[in-house]
Amino acid sequence: MCGIAGAVGFVDDRVQQAVRAMSDAQHHRGPDGGGYWSCVEPGNADVRGVALAHRRLAILDLSDAGAQPMHDPASGQVIVYNGEVYNYRDLREPLRQAGQSFASDCDTEVMLRLLATRGTEALDDTNGMFAFAQWDPATRTLCLGRDRLGIKPLYLAEIDDGGRPTVLFASEVRALLASGLVPAHIDPHGLSSYLWNGFVAGPGTFIQGVSLLPAGHTLTLSAGDAPGEPRPFWRLPDAGGGRAGLEDAREALHQAVSRRLIADVPLGVFLSGGIDSSAVAAVASRVAPGAIHTFNIGFPEAEFDESPHAARVAEQLHTEHRCIELTESHFKSHLDDAMQSIDQPTFDAINTYFVSRAVREAGVTVALAGTGGDELFGGYTSYRDLPPASIWAGRLRCLPEVCLRGGAGLVSRVKTGRPGAVPPQTRWGKLGDVLATRGDLVDLYQVSYALYTERFLDQLSPHARSRGYGLSTAVRDGLRRQIGNDPALHAISKLELSCFIGQRLLRDTDAASMAVSLEARVPLLDHALIETVARLDPVERFEPLGKKQMLRRLALDGLDPETFDRPKSGFVLPIDTWVRQGLRDQVREALHDESLCRQVGLEPDAVRRLFQAFQDGAPGLYWSRVWALFVVLWWSREHNARIAA
Repeated sequence: MCGIAGAVGFVDDRVQQAVRAMSDAQHHRGPDGGGYWSCVEPGNADVRGVALAHRRLAILDLSDAGAQPMHDPASGQVIVYNGEVYNYRDLREPLRQAGQSFASDCDTEVMLRLLATRGTEALDDTNGMFAFAQWDPATRTLCLGRDRLGIKPLYLAEIDDGGRPTVLFASEVRALLASGLVPAHIDPHGLSSYLWNGFVAGPGTFIQGVSLLPAGHTLTLSAGDAPGEPRPFWRLPDAGGGRAGLEDAREALHQAVSRRLIADVPLGVFLSGGIDSSAVAAVASRVAPGAIHTFNIGFPEAEFDESPHAARVAEQLHTEHRCIELTESHFKSHLDDAMQSIDQPTFDAINTYFVSRAVREAGVTVALAGTGGDELFGGYTSYRDLPPASIWAGRLRCLPEVCLRGGAGLVSRVKTGRPGAVPPQTRWGKLGDVLATRGDLVDLYQVSYALYTERFLDQLSPHARSRGYGLSTAVRDGLRRQIGNDPALHAISKLELSCFIGQRLLRDTDAASMAVSLEARVPLLDHALIETVARLDPVERFEPLGKKQMLRRLALDGLDPETFDRPKSGFVLPIDTWVRQGLRDQVREALHDESLCRQVGLEPDAVRRLFQAFQDGAPGLYWSRVWALFVVLWWSREHNARIAA
């Protein structure tokens, strides 16, 4: 796992220095080594060419043979690469039989040769997570690519110096800012997306002029020419119920976990004690050659502490288990480090940061996580709530919106009681927004995850006054095409994988884990497993909703069923308690800073009212609504980012 950066187009001394600065800014992603390479036309006043930089976190073949940028002596092609292709040894064998020799035992060299000999068609055979940039001197083009699910990020920025265009790229938005060539101007559309979602839905970002290469896409850039359009090489599978059985899915799961156990460094498993992480740990304990190390975070606050459940699972699996307690004082003392790990504003990254930090300090370099189980097997309340909500909102579509919202307001008042300084921003408070979707599943999904109601967004920022439901028109329409005529539950699974996983959890996990130089692997998001699960009978796959019975059958046979027969609770830090107590003054100071609020594009009065209502215990105001504003204010102050005019 690594960090990559580079530039293609007009690459003069200033741009080359910028690429080096971007690489330096990503040192945390690869503390084991760094490399730089450039190719420009000597004596050409236009200075067209390419510059590539790499930071290395050595996982496979720890020798210098795995250093990057890496060159292919036969074709002259050069690659910088971030990620792991788990089946690289299988892919290497046909190349060897064709007469090619290899200087290393790492997947980077295999990826380099595959792309050099077969082009981007070779990506169809890969299994893994990756972002890469490969330069072809024969065509003077740079090919960028990103894995199917978007586990590894890749950001782009186009700059133009007097008609001399250059495309910069990096693994992090902050690296592009560190180039000195990308101004820290907050994109109003990015702010609007953030205030709706709690993160910025790609391909846009929080910074104007910076975009995210979509997952499962490649992009070819010619030196000095304008970028074309990204091209997809994979998409989420449509529903194909009944064409795969239990044993097919079990084999796919075992293969997914087994592939992710390859490493030349210490490896462990995040274990919360829930079904998803327990399934990964259970399979790993069966297929690994030795004992599995498992880790979890515990809290003094009993209502948040899942460590007894994790310990019970670890005991049944006979893993070498360690619980690491996180107290409020420890959280406060390392909060700056956690906030520094955030690449672009997101309200939900610090959970992963503290887990990653604890595991890394325990001596582990690679950790497997259970991310993806809820999305694949119907674990979220969205699977239960959205289908009937879509039906009812569709049935009432003939009524004027003013009537729908008026009736919803009365219902909300009855259900939640007298509102505080800010009306409820959850469940019943969103009823008017739900009915206004007229039953459109994509819009309904977005409303269900929205941080704030549309009415309060109007008050919170003039830049949030849109009806895009936190998405660009192109992305929104693309999601509608993606779910097509799929059955409701499979369509929701696609939305969860595309939006919640692809735009939030994976990006947060990458930034937080790489901040402490930890490689996080997610076997439940193996694309072959996803394709197999899509072919399962939908009743067996999803029913009973919320129980993930299929995943339990695939991986947890032999464990005491009562271990998992408890209400679902995701891994959440006790931030609600801490923001009301030990962190209260720090959060209040930021949210009461009128100058900072205006710098970011927020209305100070609305921000103050939200914090006061939260402190007063007003109904329907979760901690995330306050924390999201604290994060965006902190991040913008740290990076001196201002809303674009």
